[in-house]
Amino acid sequence: MSRFFRGNDSSSESSSDEEELYSEEEEVEDQEESEEEESEEEDQESEEASDDDSDREGGKKTGAAKFFEDTSESEESEEEGTVRVKSAKDKRYDELEATITAITNGQKINDWSSISTEFDKLNRQVEKLRVGSNAPKVYIKCVAELEDFMNETIAKQKVTPKKMNATNARGLNAVKQRIRKISKEYQQQVEAYRADNDEFMESDEEEAAPAAKPKKIKLADAFTPEQAEDAGDDFTTVGKGGRSLQFTPESIFKHLRTIMESRGKKNTDRQEQIKIMEKLNEISNTPYQQIRVLLTLVSARFDLGAGTGNAMPLEHWKAAEKELTLLFSVLEKNREYIVIENAEEWDDDEKPPVLEQGQKYIRIPGSVVSYVERLDDELTRSLQTIDPHTSEYIDRLQDEGALYNVIFKGLLYYEMLRKDAELEIPQDSLNRIVMRRLEHVYFKPAQVVKILEENCWKSVSENTESSITPKQASVDAAHLVNVLCNYLFANSEGIIRARAMLCQIYFLALHDEYYKARDMMLMSHLQETISSFDVQSQILYNRTLVQVGLCAFRKGLVYDAQNTLQEICGSGRQKELLAQGVMIQRYSQVSPEQERLERQRQLPFHMHINLELLECVYLTCSMLLEIPLLAQTGSSPDVKKRVISKTYRRMLEYHERQIFTGPPENTRDHVMQASKALAAGEWKKATTFIHSIKIWELMPQTESIKAMLAKQIQEEGLRTYLFTYAPFYDTLSIETLSGMFELETHKVSAVVSKMISHEELAAALDQVKQTVIFRKGVELSRLQSLALTLSDKASALIETNERTLEQRTQGSSNAFERQGGRGRGGGQRQGRGGGRGGARTGGNTQRQAGGTQFTGGALGAAVRA
Repeated sequence: MSRFFRGNDSSSESSSDEEELYSEEEEVEDQEESEEEESEEEDQESEEASDDDSDREGGKKTGAAKFFEDTSESEESEEEGTVRVKSAKDKRYDELEATITAITNGQKINDWSSISTEFDKLNRQVEKLRVGSNAPKVYIKCVAELEDFMNETIAKQKVTPKKMNATNARGLNAVKQRIRKISKEYQQQVEAYRADNDEFMESDEEEAAPAAKPKKIKLADAFTPEQAEDAGDDFTTVGKGGRSLQFTPESIFKHLRTIMESRGKKNTDRQEQIKIMEKLNEISNTPYQQIRVLLTLVSARFDLGAGTGNAMPLEHWKAAEKELTLLFSVLEKNREYIVIENAEEWDDDEKPPVLEQGQKYIRIPGSVVSYVERLDDELTRSLQTIDPHTSEYIDRLQDEGALYNVIFKGLLYYEMLRKDAELEIPQDSLNRIVMRRLEHVYFKPAQVVKILEENCWKSVSENTESSITPKQASVDAAHLVNVLCNYLFANSEGIIRARAMLCQIYFLALHDEYYKARDMMLMSHLQETISSFDVQSQILYNRTLVQVGLCAFRKGLVYDAQNTLQEICGSGRQKELLAQGVMIQRYSQVSPEQERLERQRQLPFHMHINLELLECVYLTCSMLLEIPLLAQTGSSPDVKKRVISKTYRRMLEYHERQIFTGPPENTRDHVMQASKALAAGEWKKATTFIHSIKIWELMPQTESIKAMLAKQIQEEGLRTYLFTYAPFYDTLSIETLSGMFELETHKVSAVVSKMISHEELAAALDQVKQTVIFRKGVELSRLQSLALTLSDKASALIETNERTLEQRTQGSSNAFERQGGRGRGGGQRQGRGGGRGGARTGGNTQRQAGGTQFTGGALGAAVRA
């Protein structure tokens, strides 16, 4: 009797009924995921039927009586005619036929992209309709016809020179790989269809009913805790549906294919997949099995850091590094197996490939260089998220040595593949891995590079040789960088070639090879095209430009250093341009996406250039150029006013407006106080302020830098004194100047001669009496001053008109070149007043600093013959 009709039965009976009900509910809940959709569709059918019944419910029976069927009403409803509802099986057959129709339409227009998509959908639908090992006959017919059509298309491609577009070609390759596997799986049915398709389609064979699927048994119900403990190692891993997962060498490829097909899908347990593959790696007993498992395992580990904001976990990164190292060692011991990008996928999971007659290699699809690049990127991303002022950053940075060894082994592997012309390894893959090695070397001191090279050569066998970077090249870091860059110059082009050149320039500037670095920068002409490169290359260009400017400063070339650093430091956006921080500006409308991309471009802390040191160098150079220029324009009103550094001028004006000036506290205060003392002729006081800046301790050879600065301050103090007090002297002894500024007499004579030569000083040098004879200029009248002003304005107006006419007639490019157009960072700046010493007193030649003849602009843009 049903439990609904029991009134007040005993508690034992009711409890037994409840247990039966709950057991039935648990069985329903424990069904497999593949049966969920069918149950949902049946629920929908029952809901539709219940809706029909609800229309007739009116004043019907209630309570237990409503569960009895009224035969009279059911007969009446049948007579009236009820709406038939399709079963779930019929609906699935309709969907299957609709998908087959879509594939047929795709064949008519040769659209392999849509065919590939619909074919994947068809395979998923068939899994729900197959009975045992047999698939629906319409599906077998579709597979056979699609295979014939695919073979015809491939044959036409070989005969006809016309090529498919990339999308169609990808779709064709995807269908080709999948249809081979399906043809093997349903080989008997496909052969039966090809033998006699009419008889195959008309036959009404009774398909075997599917075997009952095992029900899940909960561990708590099956064993007591004491029994579970006694069982020990007898337990096996249980997968979906209660099936035990048995890991054997023969089942490795089936497990790998299952994992590969589930990658990227929702609700995929990536950690569990990695554990399974680690188990497979332990039981693999052939090199082919080991290579396939390692390739899949490393890819699965990289999936853990697939999010844009998440770094790969440390333990998985180290495991991936060890697995890549193991992969290279296996490939080195078994030279017949090679991993290349253009290899075809091996579909037979039961029988691994073997060398056939005439074959030298077994090709395994994969990209070693992509794994190496991803490992490098994950380390960079991890360093970006760690606080650089903690010991954790130092510990993480130590992994760079292991990464460099992996890059080195990857380079050796590609060199080995390139030796065989039969393999046709793309040159781009080799260029990418050489570039990665160069990017880990170019910004490091020579001593650190030497240690890295020694360790990576120790990690390989003694008889290993490299054709690109021989072992002798590793002894000298400069030679190693030169070899890597020359290889990329000869075998690459575009962005990789430009980045290689910038890396070499950076390395030369870092090791005080200023003139070589400057000449390479000028000959590269990158300043003209860098704006069309990607953001990372522009960041590298800015870093290189700054490093060249610092190198010029260390060499004592103040003018060159200031001109080179002007583009970066004068903008006030050093952090952004060097990718060392994000400037949060007021009233800026930066979207979260843009801010996220900006943070992803940030360089790790160990690659940073000290911004405080950079600002100190820039302001010091600007002081040594601007103070004499201010003295010159102040004493000679007819000299056209120029500005070398607007940033420095603003700081100086702000400092002068302050009523009370306390002792200097930071780098900027020290430079401003030194500028004020130098302008007043107190060069010793200015030297003291500059030497007291603590940031100089970060530069190599600090004492020589301070001595160079003291000498520069003495010379510029002499020039400032002559500009300021020249109107008050008729003659001035060189010995007097030498005593005032503690310079040798020949150095004073050289400075005065240069000023007279550049017409900065209206004087003559009497070498017999060792005196400077000043010429008194004729003071201009009011009319003459106005006439000169009018002449300047008229010439400026004519120049503007000529530019406008040039742009409208011949285009802007010729006008740009004629005006000495300003390129990014290193272009020429030949216009009026464009460099130190610009047109003075009547537009004469500019003053050249340090004996180097420039035409003006950052780095000079060209060297005069």
